[in-house]
Amino acid sequence: MMSEQTILNKKSLNFLEEYLNNAAPTGYESNGQKIWMDYLKPYVDEFITDAYGSAVGVINPKAEYKVVIEGHADEISWYVNYITDNGLIHVIRNGGSDHIIAPSKKVNIHTKKGIVKGVFGWPAIHTRLKGKEEDTPKIENITIDVGCDTKEEVLALGVHVGCVITYPDTFEILNGNKFVCRALDNRMGGFMIAEVARLIKENNIDLPFGLYVTNSVQEEIGLRGAEMITQTIKPNVAIITDVCHDTTTPMIDKKSEGDSKIGAGPVISYAPAIQHNVRELIIETAEKNDIPFQRHASSRATGTDTDAFAYSNGGVPSALISLPLRYMHTTVEMVHRSDVENVIKLIFESVKQIKEGENFNYFKEKSYSL
Repeated sequence: MMSEQTILNKKSLNFLEEYLNNAAPTGYESNGQKIWMDYLKPYVDEFITDAYGSAVGVINPKAEYKVVIEGHADEISWYVNYITDNGLIHVIRNGGSDHIIAPSKKVNIHTKKGIVKGVFGWPAIHTRLKGKEEDTPKIENITIDVGCDTKEEVLALGVHVGCVITYPDTFEILNGNKFVCRALDNRMGGFMIAEVARLIKENNIDLPFGLYVTNSVQEEIGLRGAEMITQTIKPNVAIITDVCHDTTTPMIDKKSEGDSKIGAGPVISYAPAIQHNVRELIIETAEKNDIPFQRHASSRATGTDTDAFAYSNGGVPSALISLPLRYMHTTVEMVHRSDVENVIKLIFESVKQIKEGENFNYFKEKSYSL
């Protein structure tokens, strides 16, 4: 069995930092995909890309049986929506951006002329506390200030309605083992599946099927990239990785959100879209290899690309391995290094257990009891 210490190395972490620090908002993922493919290139045989930017590294592309391991490449962001006469910028969401955290944040506005710096301004506390209910951030009252006095000045910088806006926050490590950055949701997924491909190559694993290492776009606005790329690949089975909540953090109700914690291992999901036999293969693999894991139940849908893969092409047996994360959809998302390594290990070991031609059908036996 592979030890944790052999998984992440200096090259891995350098790639992770470069990949995270690059902005790749929904609909604008291509620069991040180029970084990802450059890293993955030594470990795959060829690439598939589509018109909207999803990228797939393929091992054994001529094989008939196809296995997908997948993450998504995009991060939440904002759009310029309206520029006032006095040069302030109102925004709308591109994905699930949180208006509560916006005040006092620096931003990068992406234009054809390059990055324009700005800030989400916010009035001082003693101007808001006037013996009445305190004003709080809302999508209607947060604005970006780029240092201009007029709309014309803003337009002269290259900023216009439709420009996408990201946060500039970069990768840090806290206390030696906590990775912190914006966009860990879900560039950690793209990172982890790339590491799986690396381990397959470095350990000289001869897979009997085609492995499609898939980095989908536009998950944050409805699983759209996965919907497209699964029709292109037409896989036989899919293992998806995304993030889930660390529910030990303040203000999260375990009775509704479940019980998951960073540092306690990958989270294996239960949901209608999760194919039982694929899930059990993953659980048995974890137990066999002494990989710690947690469990999570979803009521109707996983809310991840798992749903898009599962319900495509007449039904693709799919399962979800999640990375527990604190402070989702903020600029200080946090994961534990040991969980990252164990998700990589679990996907790597699970892929090795899949047999060519396996359809995971429930109706193989004569008795069909629950």
